Amino acid sequence: MDSPLSRTREGRPRRQRAATDRDIRHAARALLVDDGPEAVTLRAIARELGITAPALYRYYGSRDDLLEHLRADVVADLGDVLEQRIAGTEADGPARLFAICRGFRQWALTHTNEFTLVFASGATAATSSTAKLQQLSEPFGRLFLLAAGDVLLSDDVALPSDDGMPAELRDDLAGYRDVLLAVLAEAGTDVPADRLTVGTTYLMMQFWARLYGHVTLEVFGNYPIPIAHPDTLFEALLSDLAREIGLA
Repeated sequence: MDSPLSRTREGRPRRQRAATDRDIRHAARALLVDDGPEAVTLRAIARELGITAPALYRYYGSRDDLLEHLRADVVADLGDVLEQRIAGTEADGPARLFAICRGFRQWALTHTNEFTLVFASGATAATSSTAKLQQLSEPFGRLFLLAAGDVLLSDDVALPSDDGMPAELRDDLAGYRDVLLAVLAEAGTDVPADRLTVGTTYLMMQFWARLYGHVTLEVFGNYPIPIAHPDTLFEALLSDLAREIGLA
């Protein structure tokens, strides 16, 4: 039989009590931040809260179920961070887009375990980083897509030709383009179809892939050579991306 007393991580006794959803998520987030995604288990959370592990099943059907909710909490917080970052930014799309890119990198470097859970762990199709970029209800994806939509509406942007992409990707990109147009329209940003072409969709995919790939390499220390000035390297990446879409 379980003892009516359990111990916190600091070793202080604590009586067993009924957990709340807020308690569970708080304990899960603390484990994530301190020790990484693998440390977030129902048994560990129960130990933190001074309850039995089966009691957690009243709230979550499985560890995966809990992790999905934890991912959503982390992404919501990331959205809040980026909202605050662009709050004082000039209104034009390019300034906001690149402020979001810088904010995403800074958040990833200072929230490594949370970044790992959301963007670099075994996410399902519904919670992958690509899916999150498509979801208007998800703060990070909404901010990124709306800023990109404003950039596409700018006359300064050099739209690429559809001929500049592999023909084998055309069908996949056309489907993704339709999703993006719908998401942007739902948010009140009507981008004409001739501005968001299949070629432009390919460019957007490449933009995200390079940004995400660069940040991931930096977060996990996987640059192929030692970099004494990583900030300079990241700004050079943003400059390259800006030139590719015709921005100064």
